[in-house]
Order: sequence, then structure tokens, then C-alpha cells
Amino acid sequence: MPRELPLNRTRNIGIMAHIDAGKTTLTERILFYTGKTHKMGEVHEGTAEMDWMVQEKERGITITAAATTCYWKNAIINIIDTPGHVDFTIEVERSLRVLDSAIAVFDGVAGVEPQSETVWRQADHYHIPRICFVNKMDRIGADFGRCLDMIRKKLSATPLVLQVPLGVEENHRGVIDIITMKGYVWSDDLGLEIQEVEIPDEYAGIAAQYRESLLEAVAEHDEAIMHKYLEGIAPDVQEIQSAIREITARVAVFPVLCGSALRNKGVQPLLDAIVDYLPSPRDIKPVEGHSPKKPEEILRREASDKEPFCGLVFKLMSDPYVGKLSFMRVYSGHVKTGDQVFNVTAGKRERIQRVLRMHANDREDIKEVYTGDIVAVVGLRSARTGDTLAEENHPILLEKMEFPDPVISIAIEPKTKADQDKLTAALDRLEEEDPTFHVNADSESGQTLISGMGELHLEIIVDRLMREFNIQANVGKPQVTYKETISRPVEFEYRYEKQIGGRDQFGHVLIRLEPGKPGSGFIFKNGLVSGEIPDLYLKDIEAGLTDAMQAGVIAGYKMDDVTATLIGGSYNENASEETAYRIAAGIALKEGARRAGPALMEPIMKLEVVCPDDYTGDIINDINSRRGRIERIDIRGGLKVIDALVPLSEVFGYATSVRSMSQGRATHTLQVSHYEIVPKEVTDKIIGRITGVL
Repeated sequence: MPRELPLNRTRNIGIMAHIDAGKTTLTERILFYTGKTHKMGEVHEGTAEMDWMVQEKERGITITAAATTCYWKNAIINIIDTPGHVDFTIEVERSLRVLDSAIAVFDGVAGVEPQSETVWRQADHYHIPRICFVNKMDRIGADFGRCLDMIRKKLSATPLVLQVPLGVEENHRGVIDIITMKGYVWSDDLGLEIQEVEIPDEYAGIAAQYRESLLEAVAEHDEAIMHKYLEGIAPDVQEIQSAIREITARVAVFPVLCGSALRNKGVQPLLDAIVDYLPSPRDIKPVEGHSPKKPEEILRREASDKEPFCGLVFKLMSDPYVGKLSFMRVYSGHVKTGDQVFNVTAGKRERIQRVLRMHANDREDIKEVYTGDIVAVVGLRSARTGDTLAEENHPILLEKMEFPDPVISIAIEPKTKADQDKLTAALDRLEEEDPTFHVNADSESGQTLISGMGELHLEIIVDRLMREFNIQANVGKPQVTYKETISRPVEFEYRYEKQIGGRDQFGHVLIRLEPGKPGSGFIFKNGLVSGEIPDLYLKDIEAGLTDAMQAGVIAGYKMDDVTATLIGGSYNENASEETAYRIAAGIALKEGARRAGPALMEPIMKLEVVCPDDYTGDIINDINSRRGRIERIDIRGGLKVIDALVPLSEVFGYATSVRSMSQGRATHTLQVSHYEIVPKEVTDKIIGRITGVL
């Protein structure tokens, strides 16, 4: 089957934003105007096509990233609608990993919100071109200029204004296109009738200023436009658009458009901008990886159907009708149903039984996929999130995906013995789907602990267990997932000498432990200068240290932010064994950590509260009582915005408290910021609770 459209007519985009900025509403409009659907779904009515899970429809939020495909102006657009709630930020992370560009949606009233910053940084990490869409220009308090200022200051980004709103709040009726210097007005409720109008006199001055700024910004990055600009020659529309496309693909600027998705205004020009300004797979750098046998050998795959096949599994999902779905982005080559591929990460052959093009949870069978496609595959038994698929004769291993550690846990147990096996199987399945969801057994109590990124994350997991898997379970109260670290450097030597099964075992290491930078994790360094220990054993020493980091010396929590340097040791030609060095390294780390000022670390949450001025004092006092630190207080649209850092252990159930303090008029967002060492007096209380002393 031949390719449907040329590769340069493919756009792979994500829709990303803070919760309630209008991502899913915008996606629903895109699907309607492109003819993918014949009726607009509404989030608040539970009819949105992309929010297909029962839990999404009930709560009116996006929980899982949903993929779909639509067509506009002879281009194929693969879209992933991502969640805005911080608990499900991994869905954004793994989606951005495989996308070529994104639409960043901002609330016209709130502007850049906490999760807006988070997803923007995630997109920065993958160097993804973006278009900004300032939504909700019809809302009371909408301020386009303030949103632009927040993009500049909070995101350190350069907005390139292509549109300004034609009227705001109840007077919002359309947009002014700064490139064509025309106004566009939507005159019907469905947003299908667009009228081109001359720019009203009261907007002529502001439009001229924005056009001057646009030409200056483009000229800074494009020599041809620069020459015309300096000579006083006005470049034509096509020249400006071509230059904008090039500098957007370089992530030098971020085009800004505006409208109101809920009122069906501004969506068609956004679709035009997706096709005109965002890159195709051909416009971005070739994907890089390395040889599985020679990690130092860098390999590249051009975005071409003629290259050897290479794809990345970025998401797993269990489908009740077809089984395990592996979502895959094809970076090069092509593959069809029935083909055998090689899972380079797992080192196993796999057969592709079916290939599906997804529309949320609806499926369409297709026979063959090409470079740039995003599809779901049935039949990959060994696949995990982040695995690379390739031709066995042309293997390449793409960059691994990194996932944050869970910060909150709850105990869960089945209500009946019959549910025990069902619970274990269900948790295994959910853990396979979601890399930020972990299941552990408490060795002392025998309880099953499930861990996730927040209270809502675990609430959804438990709800799915009961509904999808029909399991009744008792759930404990939320517990913080602490970490352990060290506070001072120390050196520790350990010599392991034993005879096992009549065979001598010898391993001898000298390790220096040092506190690492916050967020640095575990770092192993080889500091040997004279080769006291053969290189053959270095991997085992590192493995022993890594194993020991999994359980600390204070309360058994995972250790983090520690740098371990191998600075000495010895080797016995007749008795040295890999296992012995692994054991010696693990014991050296444990014993050294006990002497290095071990400390407990707790997750610190970034808290933003938006409230009327009347309640500011009570909310600040409450934050202080929770060991919180006020970072700053701003004013946004007549409301006070309080930014603070608060320990996670102090904000369980905070939604109820803030509603009570403000008579329901305050809103808040919480997201994980970083880990900090717990004060000594609080540490004693925590350890007392864990050990049952208190």
C-alpha cells in the first residue's frame, strides 16, 4: 500500500497546557473542523471524544494521553491530547518524546500557570518547536498583553505575535492577522462562517505596532527579510510565512495566536498555522541512538521510508477487546502487519500481528505504516515503555526515557481471599502501563504498597481496580515516600573474604561517599589511578553500590543524591570473584552511609493559591503553620496569587482546607518541586511513626 501523503505533509503535534486551560476543548474543535467528527464534544458535559475514560468523563479532566489523526489542507495531522494535571505529567513527558512539535494552550485570564511552566520545560528538554494559543479571550478578565509578558518572563521565551484579539471578554468576536493585516470575524455559533473584514480604526494603531515588532523579530533571524527591512521594502506574505516557518523549526521564536475554543473562534487559523509553520519529520534533525554492542558508536536514522525500520514504543495500554496495545512512533523505514521486528532494548524478536490507527479508544486497522506515523501495535509481548524496535540486521538503540520517582504511597489489600490473585495481576498490568506507578511489598508488615505521583493519581488507580477489574479492596491513608541521603563526606573500606562451597571468595574496596547536588541522584566514579582492581570488576562494584542505594540506613527508604567514588581496593588473582566485589561494595556503602550523617529527605510541593484579597492573610498563616515558605505574592486579574513551597506531608487534603478558609472562592495547584532534608525534630517524629515508637 503506497504512502497516503508525502512525508513533508505530515505534522506530529501535542496539545499541552495547565489543567482547565482548554486543551481538550480545542482538540474537539480541531476534530470537528477537519471533518473527523460531526459533532463537537464538550468536556463539561462528559461528551468529549478524547476524554474516553469513565474517570475522565466524571471529573471533566484528561487523565491519559489520547491519540488521533485528522486532515487539513492536504496535510495529515497526528495529534496527542495530553493531561494538564501534574499527577499525570508522565503522559506529557512520553508524548513529547516522540512528537515533532506542540501547541501550548494558555488561559487568557490566568496566563502562564504552574503546570504551563512544567510542560514548557519538558518541551524545552526535547527541543520541540511550539505554537502558543492564548485561549478563553471571551472570559471576564482576559488580558492578551499580560499573557505575552508572562510568556517572556516566566518561560524566558520569545513570543512572535501573529494575531491579536478583535475585542475581549463579551466583545470578543474574532482575531486580527498581523501578517495579512486583515480582521477575521466568526458570525455563527458553530464557527463555520468566517468573514474577512478591514481592521477597525480603534485597532489600527495597535495592529501596526505589532506588525512592526513582528518584522523586526523575523529580520533578526532571517537575512533576506533583514535586507528588505533595512531598505524599507515590505516583504510579501509568502516570504514572511516562509521565514517564520524556518525560525519556528529552529525553536528561536514561538508564534502566538489567540481565540476562544469554547466559542468556536480562532481554531481554523490555528490549523492553518500548524500546517504553515510547524515542522514535518523531514524538517527536524535525524534521530540519534547508539549501537547496542558498541555504546560509544553513535548511529543516526534519516526520516525516510528507504532507511532501515526504526521505531520507539512510548506508551502501553490494555484494551479489553484486542489486549495489549503498544503505541509506537516510526522514525525511519516502514513496516506492515505480519512483519517480524527486533526489540533492541529487550534483545527479543517480535511479530506485529495488527497495526491500528487510534482515535482516542476507537481503532482502525491499517496494513502498513511509514516514517512519521504514530500508531498502536498488537502482538509485542516483551515491549515496555521506552523500548526501541528496529530491523535485526540494522539495530539501533534510541535514548532511554527517564521517569520520576513516586512521592506518595497507600497500603491496599483485597477484601476477600478470592480477590488476592486478581489484585496481583491487575496491579502488574497497571504498573506495566504506567512507569510512575510502583507496587511494593512491605517486608515487615507484609502489606502491599502502591505508589504514585499524587493523591489523584492513586485515587484513579483504585477506581480503575474496582471498575475495570472488579476488585474490592481496602485502602489505607496516604503516606509520603521519603528518601534518604548523607550530609557529609566519608571514606569506608571493606574486605570481603569467605569460603563458599570449598571455594575462596575475595573482594576488597575503598569507597569515598559524598553528598551530591540536589536532584543529582546516584553517581558512581572510578577514582583508581594505578589499576588496583581490574576493570572487569568495575561493573559489579557499581551494581553493588546501586543495589545498596535502594534501601537506606535510617528507615529503609531509597537513598538519593549520593556520589560514590572507588578510590582503592585490592585484587587476589586466585580468589577474586564478581559476586564478592558486588557484596563488598554494597556493605561499604551501607556502613559508610551510617557514618556520613544520614538524613531523611521529603518531597517539597510547589503550591500556588489564587484567592480574593480578603482571604490572603488566613491562607498565608495556614501555609506558615504547615512548614511552608512563601516565595512571592502577585496580583492577577484583581486576585492575589500566592506562590509557596510546602512539604507534601503537610498538604494532604489541602483542597478541603483552602475551600473552607475562602468560602470556596480560592483555587490552588500543587506539583512536586524537589526533595529537601527534613528538620531534625520532624525526622524524629517520622521515624517514631514508622517504627511504632510514637
